[in-house]
Amino acid sequence: MDPVLDLRKLRYFVAVAEHRHFGQAAQALFIAQPVLSRQIRAFEQELGCQLFTRTTRSVELTPAGQQLYDEARNITSVVAAALRRVHEAARGEQRLVIAFSPGLHVSDAIRAFSASHPEVEIDVFPLRWWEQDAPLRDGRAHVGYLRRPFDDSGLRTVPIGRETKVACLPVTHPLAGRHTLTSADLDGEAILDVKKRRTSSLEEKFELIASGQGIALVPLSIAGSYSRPDLVYLPITDALPVETCLAVPDSSCADPVLNFLDIATATLRRPSGVAVVEEDGEASPAPGVR
Repeated sequence: MDPVLDLRKLRYFVAVAEHRHFGQAAQALFIAQPVLSRQIRAFEQELGCQLFTRTTRSVELTPAGQQLYDEARNITSVVAAALRRVHEAARGEQRLVIAFSPGLHVSDAIRAFSASHPEVEIDVFPLRWWEQDAPLRDGRAHVGYLRRPFDDSGLRTVPIGRETKVACLPVTHPLAGRHTLTSADLDGEAILDVKKRRTSSLEEKFELIASGQGIALVPLSIAGSYSRPDLVYLPITDALPVETCLAVPDSSCADPVLNFLDIATATLRRPSGVAVVEEDGEASPAPGVR
């Protein structure tokens, strides 16, 4: 018989994984510690694998437990989004959730849409830099304003513009005094990307760069949004531009989604500031970029 994922036990598991302590997790959940311990043991039996390594002094995740913890955050978000949509449907509400990649700004499109569709509630969903299309597939967002590359299978995409990449370096780096770089200049440099070191946020990545742990290649709009005195952003003259686009699931047929897609396409394609390379191939400078 296939194991059934008990959401209540999953919530208990997440609490223990975050606190790494059964007593503290039980207090946070407002249940008795023996009850929590029994529930976690039952959860491990249902899944057929050990989730925690327990000693008298510590509670640590096993490899299976770490994988489940990574998955659990998405699972709980998906369930919460599904329940929200059920309640909205029961109340007859219309709501759009707009996801956007770091550095990209969708506020102009939201204002234009809301002016003609005031009855539709709008939520925004800031994407973590490694997520991209996932919230469109699991139902957490209706529309995404994204950068390629991402998996566009099953998605309808509308090109918006192109964006150049710049090198982000600490001010102490030997190349920091240059005005431009080529890809060859970066040979041998430690590039902080998902293959080398996966960070939980851009703030964490920039802190690592500032402390000399490596450099990163980032879109120009991110350079404009994350200016700090201990970092420099240098144009890479031979870097290929990155395409920005709107994306919705192929299955989307609701009027609010399609109406927003039309309005956002017209609004976001207008030249309106830093970072986006329009059809003429010119890019506006961003603060902090030499």
